[in-house]
Amino acid sequence: MAKSSPLSLIIVAVGGAAVGFLAAQTLSSSEPDAEEPQPQSTLESLTLGERVNGEITSTSELNGKDGSRFLRYAINLEEGALVEFSLRGALQGVFALYDDQLALLGSGPTLRQPIKEGGEYIVVVSGVDEHSYGPFSINSRAIELSDSDTLTIETPIDSWLEGASRELTLTIEEAGMYQIEMLADDFDAYLELEGPGGYYREDDDSAGNLNARIVDFLAPGDYQVTARSAYGEGNGLFTLTAEPKTLPGDGELRNDGTITSNETLNGWYSGQALHYELDIEDAGMYQIEMSSSDVDAYLELEGPNGYFREDDDSAGNLDARIADFLAPGVYRLTARTAFGNDSGLFSLSVLPRDLPNGVELRNEGVLTLGETLNGWYSGEPLTYELTLEESSQVTLAMRSSDFDAYLELYGEGVSYSDDDGGSGTDALLEQALLPGTYTVIARGFSTRGSGMFELQVSAEPANIQPTT
Repeated sequence: MAKSSPLSLIIVAVGGAAVGFLAAQTLSSSEPDAEEPQPQSTLESLTLGERVNGEITSTSELNGKDGSRFLRYAINLEEGALVEFSLRGALQGVFALYDDQLALLGSGPTLRQPIKEGGEYIVVVSGVDEHSYGPFSINSRAIELSDSDTLTIETPIDSWLEGASRELTLTIEEAGMYQIEMLADDFDAYLELEGPGGYYREDDDSAGNLNARIVDFLAPGDYQVTARSAYGEGNGLFTLTAEPKTLPGDGELRNDGTITSNETLNGWYSGQALHYELDIEDAGMYQIEMSSSDVDAYLELEGPNGYFREDDDSAGNLDARIADFLAPGVYRLTARTAFGNDSGLFSLSVLPRDLPNGVELRNEGVLTLGETLNGWYSGEPLTYELTLEESSQVTLAMRSSDFDAYLELYGEGVSYSDDDGGSGTDALLEQALLPGTYTVIARGFSTRGSGMFELQVSAEPANIQPTT
């Protein structure tokens, strides 16, 4: 649509009555081959609320500036009305609305405009460029604006933002999942939601196309919804809705309580860490997993004797997983996000983890020369006892594909340790030892590591003279 052009006075016959308009001729004077504007033209009439069909063709009026074609319509609009014009059909087009002084009031593929003075206006339908042709239909309507300060579940309201923000009260009667959405074409929508117990959530573009959406689990109570522009003041129409959301599975959310082995539950994270009680009856390997397509999952597990494990992304795709050997007892399981204030649905599961065939775990006890055992390291050093009846050249080899292995040996006045003496990050100790009882510590180089390991013990007789 041309932004500036020479004007000519035309008399438009609308319904038999002579209506005076200064019509915008969109022929640019800078175009050498532009035709002179015709001294008068006939505009078709458009009535608000009625559908009008038309077609942009190669014979339609030409915008000499960009080569697009356009049609013009006359329309009477009432003071105080908020009007909307939208296009349907094959034409890729835009609207422009002019007042009777040829001032451009607004433009766009869908045009919404408050009318400050009643009178006669011109609606222009144009192709978006010189290649845009085709049939179209104009849908127009007067939008009923709400000045209510209350937002009701499943009752959308249309309102006009004029300045900083609009504040409304939303009452939640039943706990559950709800979606609050703000749609606007004229500015970048932004939502804030405040509620009981210090609850606060905000959102900018989650609904796409600069629209805002908050989806969250809400407890009963009164909430304040603030609708505003993302950047400073905004002006334009917006639609605000609040509606319940269907939950997956059986529709139940559990944000606290007890979780047991072989159980999976759904929860909703909304900025505050959620705590569960995990009761382990039988010692063994367990896998705890938190998965979500909405938040970056994070797990913490605290248990007896200072046990603590945490994980961020071990399950992939920003999902969290703790796989560990757990002793019987009651554990505190915390589900949260790694960072930020995102909210969303997550799944939490606790499942026993099978060991390889024939593998038994020994996390303490007596070491026998010539044996190979499997253990599970979960942040706490594991202690074994080794007794030698004669002087020996002892080899201790600790291997793990899960963590960086570390070995310590002390007793009978000596102390040794090794980190990476084996292959890769495996540990290897080879020492000549006198007869006696020794303590062997198997652990990870870092307390954050965990996983299965293999510990091999071998010895050969050696002639060692005690030091004096």
